[in-house]
Amino acid sequence: MRIGPHLIDPPLVLAPMAGVTDRPFRQLCRRLGAGLAVSEMTTSDASLWHTDKSRLRRDHAGEPGPISVQIAGYDPQQMADAARFNVDHGAQIIDINMGCPAKKVCRVDAGSALLRDEALVARICTAVVAAVEVPVTLKIRTGYSAALRNGLRIARIAEDCGIQALAVHGRTRDQHYTGAAEHATCARIKQAVRIPVMVNGDVDSPQSALETLRVTGADAVMIGRAAQGRPWLFRELAHYLQTGTVLPPPTRFEIRRWLLEHLDALYGFYGEARGVRVARKHIRWYCQDHAGSEAFWGAVNGLTDAGAQRAAVAAFLDMPSDLRAA
Repeated sequence: MRIGPHLIDPPLVLAPMAGVTDRPFRQLCRRLGAGLAVSEMTTSDASLWHTDKSRLRRDHAGEPGPISVQIAGYDPQQMADAARFNVDHGAQIIDINMGCPAKKVCRVDAGSALLRDEALVARICTAVVAAVEVPVTLKIRTGYSAALRNGLRIARIAEDCGIQALAVHGRTRDQHYTGAAEHATCARIKQAVRIPVMVNGDVDSPQSALETLRVTGADAVMIGRAAQGRPWLFRELAHYLQTGTVLPPPTRFEIRRWLLEHLDALYGFYGEARGVRVARKHIRWYCQDHAGSEAFWGAVNGLTDAGAQRAAVAAFLDMPSDLRAA
């Protein structure tokens, strides 16, 4: 898949997820097979650009390109300004968020709430495309609600405004993450536009990735929640799409190495105190399917020292499963 001048190979994209797809996680997913990793959404409100949160979200040091940064907001001029600001700070692709279903985003008429106003969608897309010379992409859902499943019209508007690729989550805003993804609707959207289409939703295995591509005709799949605690999913998908064979699952020693590398990156990126806090959810995701994980989580969750947290994780994943379950 190409987005402007950028070749996305393999056609596997890490979805933007607030509080998850920070630089350490993006780098790990790219190293383990993702062709593109989109940043956490960044605000279009200029008054917040110089907070620590925003500063870290636009930190791309050492990250492999192309650098894709998602912006969120509702005002076309603010969104255009945010696009320029992020390009000045290293973004090579600007992604517009019209897919987030979170209440705190939608109640300020951003995210997927924008799908209710097709004229505003056009104004935002036009303003952002005109503001920067890099490719602009758009992430949407199939519609705002079952009564307003207008993803097809939004896709055509986006293409007419100069959007160069589209990511479609196969659910409406009011579904959030419940029910099955509407791959038939995604297929109709793909057939209606000439720009590349990435399909998001319910891709959690090599087989589901291939089936999603087959049913929808999409150019790529986008993986979100399924990659939490499973960054190696991308290498499994890439291997299956290329060879048709399934890789054996990673050993606990591989998982141990990747998680410890992830923890070290988090401590370095956020500093020890905040890094320990951010690491907790990742530790739980990585370890939740291992025997003895609940008892381990109860013990490790209260640790506040990076060295102690890292040592506990290393010991847990180094321990034979029969002892961990005891």
